[in-house]
Amino acid sequence: MSAYTPKERLLAVVHKQPVDKPPCICPGGMMNMVFQEIMEKSNYLWPEAHVDPEKMAGLAYALNEAGGFENYGVPFCMTVEAEAMGAKVNMGNLLSEPHVVESPLASSTRVDLLQPLDINSGRVKVVIEAIKLLKAKNTGVPIIGNLTGPVSIAGTLVDMSVLLKEYLKSPAQAEKLMEFIVANLIAFGQAQIEAGADAICISEPSGTGEILGPQRFRAFSVRYVNNVLDALEVPVKIVHICGALKSVYEIIQEFHCDVFSFDSIVPVQVIKQYIPDIIVMGNISTHALGTMSPDKVTSLVKSAMSKGADIIAPACGLSTTTPLINVQTMVAATKEKTTVN
Repeated sequence: MSAYTPKERLLAVVHKQPVDKPPCICPGGMMNMVFQEIMEKSNYLWPEAHVDPEKMAGLAYALNEAGGFENYGVPFCMTVEAEAMGAKVNMGNLLSEPHVVESPLASSTRVDLLQPLDINSGRVKVVIEAIKLLKAKNTGVPIIGNLTGPVSIAGTLVDMSVLLKEYLKSPAQAEKLMEFIVANLIAFGQAQIEAGADAICISEPSGTGEILGPQRFRAFSVRYVNNVLDALEVPVKIVHICGALKSVYEIIQEFHCDVFSFDSIVPVQVIKQYIPDIIVMGNISTHALGTMSPDKVTSLVKSAMSKGADIIAPACGLSTTTPLINVQTMVAATKEKTTVN
């Protein structure tokens, strides 16, 4: 079997073609792929790398060059969209990601107070320019652009506890907020694709079955994620849902994605039964990657592959204290499998 570039391998797996080994990726965005050790080795540091396209691209590139994940993934947080729409964000530091410190709305009824996302300014522009820089390298490594899920953005624009009540009491108003968010996510996603993204990953840490329950999971999370996915033309569409999925196993197949990613508490062999037509990605414990030995990481990777994971990836975003050796070990362990069908 001829050698694949990382991009060719990812596309082959998505098209259900046999490959030499499973891709080993970490999308970025909420599923942050970088950590202190690679920042210090490359001298591309947080928080500067969140606001400078050359540093953002340089940091993503440096991890791959160091034997890390077989992709580039930007940005490194899940606050870009919320900030662009009016939320106040603390940019964090070397060890902590940016986070929303003040929501712009007291209620979903005041959508009129939000500002449309501008692809030509702020950190939105930084992400787009970083993708262009990575694309220009022409390395054969796939570039994954990222979008925060609509429900998760809504829960930062409005206090999540308020939003959940309004989903029940005034769903029409909540829908107006969701439609505003979706329109802006589509614009951001299209801009990332035009800049050179080979894949788009939508991550929903708040739009989960655990938080919403099955009915609202379908009505809000699945519906609005699909609205975004359906509007984007890109070779690979990835959806990541956090937390336990037992209450929504039968709904997951309704996502219009090529690849589904999930938490480490969800058994690979179980989720595959419910989404036989969707590529399964995951689900190596980020706790293990951050704290355990390389031998344990190898064991977890081999277990995920043996249970049917098509793509090997962390189950969530990496801790900034994750050792580089564990990420290198994770990638190396996927090379011990000779053929994947």
